[in-house]
Amino acid sequence: MALTLGSITRGVNSAVVALTEAPVIGTLMRRGFVELTYVGRRSGRTFKTPVFYSRKGDTITIGVAMPDSKKWWRNFLGEGGPISLHLDGADRGGHATARRDDRGRVTVRVLLDQPN
Repeated sequence: MALTLGSITRGVNSAVVALTEAPVIGTLMRRGFVELTYVGRRSGRTFKTPVFYSRKGDTITIGVAMPDSKKWWRNFLGEGGPISLHLDGADRGGHATARRDDRGRVTVRVLLDQPN
C-alpha cells in the first residue's frame, strides 16, 4: 500500500490526539493542542483536526502554519462559521473567523460560546 500525504497527515493527527488523552503527557499536550470539529463548506462532512492554539479568556487564536497546503481554515473566511473545540476535557462551541494578512499569514480566531 502506497503512503499518501493525506494518509500520513491522518496518522500524525491521530497520534497528536492520542497524546493529548494520555495520562501523563496529556496534561502538557492539552496546554497547546486542541481538537477542532467543523463541517466542510462544500462537502457538508464533519471533520476533526488537532491544532496548536493560544487562549485569552473566551478567545482562542490559531496560527495556521503553511496555510496554502491546508484547507480547513478556509471554512471560516468571510463571516466565519460555527466550530467545536475539545477544550479542558469538554466540547465547547464557538464562532470562528479566518483572516489572511498582507504577508500571507493566516490566523483563525474563535470566540467561545458561553457555557450553559
